[in-house]
Amino acid sequence: MCAIVGIYGNEDAAKLASAALFAMQHRGHEATGISAGGNDSKKIVTVKNRGFVRDVFDEAAFKVLKGNMAIGHNRYSTAGSDSVFDAQPIQAKYKLGEISIVHNGNLTNKDEVRNRLIDEGSIFQTGMDTENLIHLIAKSSADKLRDRITKSLPKLKGAYNFIIQSRSKLFVIRDPHGIRPLSLGKLKSGGWIIASETCCFDLVDAEFIRDVKPGEMLIFSKDFEEPESLMLDDTKEFRPCAFEYIYFARPDSDIDGKNVYAAREAMGKVLASNETNPKEQFDMVIPVPDSGVPSALGYAKESGIPFELGIIRNHYVGRTFIEPTQAMRNMKVKMKLSPMKSLIAGKRLVVIDDSVVRGTTSKRIVRMLKNAGAAEVHFRVASPMIKHPCFYGIDTPTKEELINAMKTKEEVQEYIEADSLEYLSIDDLKGALGRETKYSLVSFDGDYFVT
Repeated sequence: MCAIVGIYGNEDAAKLASAALFAMQHRGHEATGISAGGNDSKKIVTVKNRGFVRDVFDEAAFKVLKGNMAIGHNRYSTAGSDSVFDAQPIQAKYKLGEISIVHNGNLTNKDEVRNRLIDEGSIFQTGMDTENLIHLIAKSSADKLRDRITKSLPKLKGAYNFIIQSRSKLFVIRDPHGIRPLSLGKLKSGGWIIASETCCFDLVDAEFIRDVKPGEMLIFSKDFEEPESLMLDDTKEFRPCAFEYIYFARPDSDIDGKNVYAAREAMGKVLASNETNPKEQFDMVIPVPDSGVPSALGYAKESGIPFELGIIRNHYVGRTFIEPTQAMRNMKVKMKLSPMKSLIAGKRLVVIDDSVVRGTTSKRIVRMLKNAGAAEVHFRVASPMIKHPCFYGIDTPTKEELINAMKTKEEVQEYIEADSLEYLSIDDLKGALGRETKYSLVSFDGDYFVT
């Protein structure tokens, strides 16, 4: 779920990378970092630390982050530990000079590759799967970095978007299935931007050009005005992650030609279309903010039931799902959400949330609304039941953490103390997203198409 960004050909590269990371803070807030260089400099400088973008990058940081190239990263940990040592970018020296790497995704064969590299003498400095690629590049005997990259990538499996910065070039790679999003834009002030989401393009005044193709490598250098494109692997089926549309991405992003807000609204409409006489059952529709808002609006439009903001969110608190521990998630729910007592007292509420993962947040929300005077709380989920752990970049590593894998729907309803509970079916999700694309639905159907 991490955010990555690359800037090439702009003298304010580091500042633009920082602004883009700020716009993509929702993708991770454990740590952030930027590497900068270019202008024929032989040195890459990296600044990274735990915390938010606004706290890590100040004028002192930008005084050392010079050059017309920069790469950046916001961390949401799925591999490695919660420490500054596992923050990105990862910078290293090797035979051909210096490189720095940022990565979004998760390598499913990370342990196999790492153990083999250790047996061959490699010494790892972090717990991240990203470091595998650095060692593979360093151990290659090819004379050019591009060849070292292309020889290393077939040894990696899983979901990955990489941006690799050398002293004079940027290399951008999207995995052959295109599981995680990655977009290319042209900066109006000059140069190029590559980012996980298009929501950052407006902030840095960039024009969207296109999505990076699955299996494609883009190379930015002073040798070409346009990025050079190499198709490394076009043999795999396109399988973008459905969870980007359900929860991860910001609503104003466009991912692989589809607007996230419109997709979430469509999910809510399908939810409502499955109800029988909803106007007779419910008095108002309220979302779990913020990611539940578009689906709740879609539900209200389809059902004709009034939409109200019955829960107010404190926007100075981060996203609860991406907190690394359950204790932190519980505390953040209390800090983040407050009920509108005068609005919901005595009302039959239909509450729309984007997903139910562990169930603890849903339970606290239902209890909070009932304690605030709601007569009934009916829970509706704008995604299918999450029954399988995802190893492609979502922090649900075991089945035991997934309430829908361990309990029936009726047991989940009882656990969260809701008066009723319904989910979007897998088929309805496919219909809402569009059947022209075969999405990665691994959390719902257990189809591990990359192993």
